[in-house]
Amino acid sequence: MRRWILCALVLAILGTNFTYADAKENDELQLYAKAAVLLDADSGRILFAKNGQEIMPMASTTKIMTCILALEYAKFDDVITFSKNAAAQPKVHLGATEGERFLLRDLLYSLMLESHNDTAVAVAEGISGSVQGFTELMNAKAASIGCEDTHFVTPNGLDASDLGGIHATTAVDLARIMKYCIYDSDKKTEFLQITRESSYTFSNIEGTRQYSCQNHNAFLQMMPGALSGKTGFTADAGYCYVGALKDDDRTFVVALLACGWPNHKGYKWSDTQKLMQYGMENYEYADILPRDLPQIQIGNGIPTGSNLNETAAVKLKYEKELSDIRVLKNKDEQIVCDVKMNADICAPLEKGEEVGSVLYRIGSYEIAKTKILTQSAVPRWNYVWTLQYICESYMKMLNNIN
Repeated sequence: MRRWILCALVLAILGTNFTYADAKENDELQLYAKAAVLLDADSGRILFAKNGQEIMPMASTTKIMTCILALEYAKFDDVITFSKNAAAQPKVHLGATEGERFLLRDLLYSLMLESHNDTAVAVAEGISGSVQGFTELMNAKAASIGCEDTHFVTPNGLDASDLGGIHATTAVDLARIMKYCIYDSDKKTEFLQITRESSYTFSNIEGTRQYSCQNHNAFLQMMPGALSGKTGFTADAGYCYVGALKDDDRTFVVALLACGWPNHKGYKWSDTQKLMQYGMENYEYADILPRDLPQIQIGNGIPTGSNLNETAAVKLKYEKELSDIRVLKNKDEQIVCDVKMNADICAPLEKGEEVGSVLYRIGSYEIAKTKILTQSAVPRWNYVWTLQYICESYMKMLNNIN
C-alpha cells in the first residue's frame, strides 16, 4: 500500500495527465493536394496531415534523394559519363549525347534546378554502375531514416514499377526525406547551396558544349525564409512539391502529392504557402520544466538516521538532464507527464539503480524519456544489523550515564 501511495505522490509532483488527440488526418485548411504534410524539421514531428500515409507516385520530388546520395557517395570533381541509356531518357532532359562527360558538381545543378531526367540516370549509373544498384541505395537510405512506405524504382521519378511495386511514397515519408536532406545529412550545406542557386552555367569536360540552368522552384521567392524545395509532375503523380522554410528558430517542411493536374500548376504554391503560414501562426517552442523528484521510503531498508523507528529513505534523480529540452507545440496542446515507478521497490538498492521512468509527450508523440535512479544505496535490514544497532545504542547509553 505504501508503494502505491508513494507512486501517486510522484505523479502529483511531476505533473497531471492530460489527453490530447494527435495530429489528425484532416482537410480543415481546404487544400488542393490529395495528400499533404507539415513537419517540424527539428523533431520530425508531424504537425498537420491530410492522407499523410497514403502511398502515391511522387514524380521528380524523387530527385532530392538522388541528389543527397550523390553528395554522400561521390565527390564534386568525379567525372560522370552519359551512357546510351541515360542519353535516351525523355524530356525534361539535359540533351547530352552518349559518351559525353561532365563533372558531378555541374550535373547536380542540372538535376535540381532543371530536373533533367537523363542527368538523374547518368548520376545513378556513375555512382552505382546501374540504375538498379542506385535505387537499392535509395531504398536503403529511405528505410534508415524511418520511411516505411517508400519504394524507389527510378532515380528521376518517372512513373515505373518493378517486383517491389510502383515508384511511390507518402507525404509523411517525402517530408522525412527532405528533413534528412536539409537538417540531418552531413552534406546538408552542399544540398542547400545547390537547390538555392537561381541559375548555373557549365560545359562538358571537353568544353565543346555549354549548358545553362534556371531554378524552377518559385517558392524561393514567395516567402521570406524559404530554404529549399523540389517540384515534380507526371501523368500518374500530378503536380507534387516538397519544400522547407526557416522562420527564426523554427524550420518547417511541407510535402504535397497529387496537387492538381494541368491546368492547375499553381495549386502547389497555394497549398505550400497556406501550410507554412499555418505552422508559423500556430506553433511556438515550449520548454519542459521538470520538477524535483521526491524522496521515497523503503520499508525493509536500513534507516539512514539513528532512530530504529525511522524508515529507510532514498532520494531520486533523473538519468539525463531534461531542463534543456523543448518542443514545438500549439497553444491548445498539453504536454503530458507519465511517471511509472517499479512495482516492487525494496532494499537492497544500489546507488544509481533504476526504480522508474518519466515520459513527456504530446498525444502519442514522445518528447523526452528518461530513467528515475536512486541517488544513494539502501542496504537491506537484517538481524545482524539490528543486533549491532542495539549494542551500539547500549554502549552510548552507558557512556552517557558515566
